Amino acid sequence: MFEIKLKSGKHFKCDESTTILDAAKNAGVLLEYSCMNARCRSCSVQLTEGSIINALDENVLTPQEREKGWILTCNSKPKSDLVLNVEDLGGYNIVEPRTLPCKVNIIEKVSKDIIKMEVRLPPNANFNFLEGQYVDLIKDNIKRSYSIAIANKGDNHLEFIIKNYEKGVMSNYWFNQAKKDDLLRLNGPLGTFFLRNKVYKRIIFLATGTGIAPVKSILQGLENSKVKHGEILVFWGARYQEQLFLDNLPKVRDKFFKVVSRPNSEWGGETGYIQDVLCSKLDNLVNCAVYACGSNEMIESARNLLTGKGLKEEDFYSDAFVSSN
Repeated sequence: MFEIKLKSGKHFKCDESTTILDAAKNAGVLLEYSCMNARCRSCSVQLTEGSIINALDENVLTPQEREKGWILTCNSKPKSDLVLNVEDLGGYNIVEPRTLPCKVNIIEKVSKDIIKMEVRLPPNANFNFLEGQYVDLIKDNIKRSYSIAIANKGDNHLEFIIKNYEKGVMSNYWFNQAKKDDLLRLNGPLGTFFLRNKVYKRIIFLATGTGIAPVKSILQGLENSKVKHGEILVFWGARYQEQLFLDNLPKVRDKFFKVVSRPNSEWGGETGYIQDVLCSKLDNLVNCAVYACGSNEMIESARNLLTGKGLKEEDFYSDAFVSSN
């Protein structure tokens, strides 16, 4: 049994057959995570002392990052005592995930390949979450992860924004079979993509496609927040104009930038990639926080680009949408 120590001084035990993330959870210590299978980098932390072995092969971290001690806690098992340069998120009111029944309440097609879907839980479910978190929705033996797209109202109604993936088994259900009152199961809340308590001069959200869902949830939650945050900007990107179906978001007013990478002749907005458009608007990202959600490619590109413009690595928060195998 090895001891894992965080920079705050908090520590927990982990044996050589358990991942650091699982051991932390078992000890009541919350570290950042998302996909849980070494396909994104939400759980990446810097190892300052000790050695580990990976449970699975991963292609997320670069050789240079590995040389500097970066590891994925969802994939790393200790070979010795460890010291990690990471904080515990236990100070946030994070609810333990549980599995509940739910029923499809509303299905609305918002573009050719995107639907807005709402489920309702039992009246006594008392389901709570932090805005930005996700759940697993389960139909028969199929399970997929979806970010909640609405603030926590305590009314047991949850909204999701779902994309149609070609040959996707769950996509086939959503777009060809799903109907009102279908019975599903829900497991959650999950994930650590939520707004931190630290106050910044500027908070920037980057979202591609349905990655706008947790951003929408967070911004709706901020409408009733007593915490005074700095300026808020949102950059939302997609290939085509029709995929950007929301006309406005709470809290951003004229700081909501829609970006299309494949514009048609009618498009009069921003073009290209959202991280590049952000850099064209802001040259200095000191005392800023960036929350990025969507494709892993966008997240990696944005991280590399923005940390070169004054953004601290620890102020870049992400939730990568990775496809199911």
